[in-house]
Amino acid sequence: MRRCRPLLGTFVEIEIKDHMEAFHMELISEAFVSIELVQKLMGFHQHQSELSKMNHAAHLRPIQIHPWTAQVLHAAKDIHHHSRGLFDCGIGHRLIATGLLPQHLSLEQIHFGGLDDLEFLEPHLIYSRRPIRLDLGGIAKGFAVDQAIQVLQSGGIAGGVVNAGGDLRVFGDAAETIFLRDPEGRRPPIDIGKLQNGAIATSGLYFARRDSCFPSHIINPTANSLEQIHHEFLGSYSVLAQECIYADALTKVFILSENAHHACFDHFKAKAIRIAA
Repeated sequence: MRRCRPLLGTFVEIEIKDHMEAFHMELISEAFVSIELVQKLMGFHQHQSELSKMNHAAHLRPIQIHPWTAQVLHAAKDIHHHSRGLFDCGIGHRLIATGLLPQHLSLEQIHFGGLDDLEFLEPHLIYSRRPIRLDLGGIAKGFAVDQAIQVLQSGGIAGGVVNAGGDLRVFGDAAETIFLRDPEGRRPPIDIGKLQNGAIATSGLYFARRDSCFPSHIINPTANSLEQIHHEFLGSYSVLAQECIYADALTKVFILSENAHHACFDHFKAKAIRIAA
C-alpha cells in the first residue's frame, strides 16, 4: 500500500509492505500527522511556528519548545560541532539575503549570531545570546521521515519506506533498490544497489545549473561575502546513515568539504556516495 501527500515543500510518499488495508490506512494517516506536526513546529514559512518564535524572540527571553524541536536542535548542534562548522542551520539571515528564504523577518541593522549562540537552559527551554535566524528545513525534513517510520513501527508494521523528496528511509526485512537521478539528466536513473534498514539523502543542482537565474541552494557558512556564499558544485552527493536526520544534514558537509572520508561520517556511522556530472 502506498500513499502520497504534499508536505515539507515536497511530496511525501509512505509505502508499507504488507496488507490489512483498513488497519494500515489508520497508521499511515498517523504517520502523515507526525510529519505535519514537524512542519508546524519547525517550518520557516509558518509565521506561528516555534521556529519563527525562536527567530523573533529567543534573544529577548527564554522560549519553551516542543521535545521534537529540542531533539532536532541538539542534533544540529552536534553535527555543527563534528563538521567543524560546515553544517550550520544558523544562517537563515544569509538565505534571506540571497532570496532563498522569504523576508518576513527583518534583517535591518542587526548583527546576527549563529547556532553556537543558542543555549539550552533546561531540556526544552532555549535562549540565544544574540539575535538568530535559524533555518531547519533540511534537517527537519529528515527528522520528519524518522518520526513517520517510528509511528509505523510502533503500530506493528513489519516493513516499509518513507520518501520525502529524496530523503528516504527503509525499514524491515525487505531491501529497497535505490535509484539516483543522473546529475546531467542525460541518462536513466542510476541503480546504486539495495538499502535495508537505513536512510539515504541526496543533494544536487539538478535544475539550477540549467538556468543561471537559479544559483546553488547550498550556502557556504564560512564565506566572508555574499558574492562567495553560493557553493557551486557538479554531480550529486548522497549520504547513507541509520537515520534520515543525519543523512540529510551530512549531505551539506559532503558537498562543502568535497571529502567522502570526512571525520564526521565515521562519528555518525555514515557513508558518502558521489555521482560525477
